[in-house]
Amino acid sequence: MAGFRSLARQVHDPRFARAARRTYLRRCLERFAPYGHRATWDHLCARAGIAPLDRDPDPARLVAALEELEEARIVWLAYEAEFAARRKREKHDGLRRPSPLDDWHRRTWGGNGVAWCDDPRLHPSDRLADVLRRIISAIESAPADKCPACADTRIVWRQDLNHYPRSGPVCTGCGIVVPIPVLTPRAIEYAKQARLAEHLAVR
Repeated sequence: MAGFRSLARQVHDPRFARAARRTYLRRCLERFAPYGHRATWDHLCARAGIAPLDRDPDPARLVAALEELEEARIVWLAYEAEFAARRKREKHDGLRRPSPLDDWHRRTWGGNGVAWCDDPRLHPSDRLADVLRRIISAIESAPADKCPACADTRIVWRQDLNHYPRSGPVCTGCGIVVPIPVLTPRAIEYAKQARLAEHLAVR
């Protein structure tokens, strides 16, 4: 099975037909898709000016989309390397019990679903790398009452998500499932109250 870098080279390669290069870009998302496969594809298409269903896209636009994806991947892999080094130091020092953040990070290893967007049409509009830098900064800071991706405070607890865990806090501004460890207990409680208010409103 081809890896991300091999697939990326094929996206760049002008010897391949446009449709094939598009396929290789889609396959890159099987290796790295911060918002989930469909939402990340929608995001890249919107930013690069590609119609999501276009089977014969402009190669320059494909490369632009790939470059944004590659930039974000570099940011995330650097964070993962730092995370692995920290866990190794902690284990050496006898701190072997994982934290809630460690549990979240284990599920997002490799960068898939770091900022999962359950609705593939609703996702942050900024560059992927910028969004990931904000999430990493939030991970490394004290918990807050706002979304780490867009700073919106309108967060609602959602059930039946199409991703594990099946429930969690979702930012109504940018659509990401907010990592629980970056939110304060108060923000989580407000999110659950907002869910309850929505439920009562539709009854």
